[in-house]
Amino acid sequence: MTEITILVDNTVGTAIPKGLRGEWGFAAAIGDVLFDTGQSDAVVHNARLLGLPTTFDDIVLSHTHFDHTAGLDQFLDPMNQPRVYLHPEIWTHRYSTGPPNGGSFPDPVHIGVPFSRAEVESGAELIEHREPVEVTDGVFALGEIPREHAETTTGKRTSGGELVDDTVPDDQAVAVRTEDGTALVLGCCHAGLRNSVEYAEAVTGQTVRYIIGGTHLVALDDAGVHDVADWLAGKIDLFAGTHCTGFRAQQILSDRLSDAFRSVGVGTTLELPPRRK
Repeated sequence: MTEITILVDNTVGTAIPKGLRGEWGFAAAIGDVLFDTGQSDAVVHNARLLGLPTTFDDIVLSHTHFDHTAGLDQFLDPMNQPRVYLHPEIWTHRYSTGPPNGGSFPDPVHIGVPFSRAEVESGAELIEHREPVEVTDGVFALGEIPREHAETTTGKRTSGGELVDDTVPDDQAVAVRTEDGTALVLGCCHAGLRNSVEYAEAVTGQTVRYIIGGTHLVALDDAGVHDVADWLAGKIDLFAGTHCTGFRAQQILSDRLSDAFRSVGVGTTLELPPRRK
């Protein structure tokens, strides 16, 4: 059996154990692999309450944004360095110039990874990759995802001394090959849901049957979400959106994908078929 436990999410999915903390961000334990770290020590706090490990040998970062990377310092250890898998573009500075509902900040706000490469490298073995990497048997960090379909531009990045629109090229996901299809675990899915699904299928050689994590459907209008539902209907056995999926998208998908839809949050453990090597 493959167990995936949500350690960080915007919402808490269970009242017991008491004291679980939600925050804007994402992290999940995929067996003995940690995917993303949230933005604080909540990832360790929640893991401890749930009786899960608070140290990991393998950590995959989905992309640079602070709500997925700022908890990384909880796992850095110069004496017992974890392996951290990430895209080399993760170190490019990223900024927000204004709130989502319009307007602008007096100065750009840094929203990228809050640690320097040197700081992370002092407590971890960095594995920078653009191509897929098999982290452990049947678990793949996908690397840079080809974008044949729609993607999501989020904030700004530095380029040639200027701020330009950011397509978040460092966005990656984790694909788990199981005995009954692939489970795709997403941090924020800036590369686009369809792009991520199709690339995971190409890497694992299986159909994606389970989708878990941040899908960034919050960026779509109702018609766009219905288009996604049309594409997913009959294709997947589980849709467990978190974080940046958005309340409206969750509402639509719970109706359109009723048999596959599951509401999840911090503390939810999803039991999937055993991993296939």
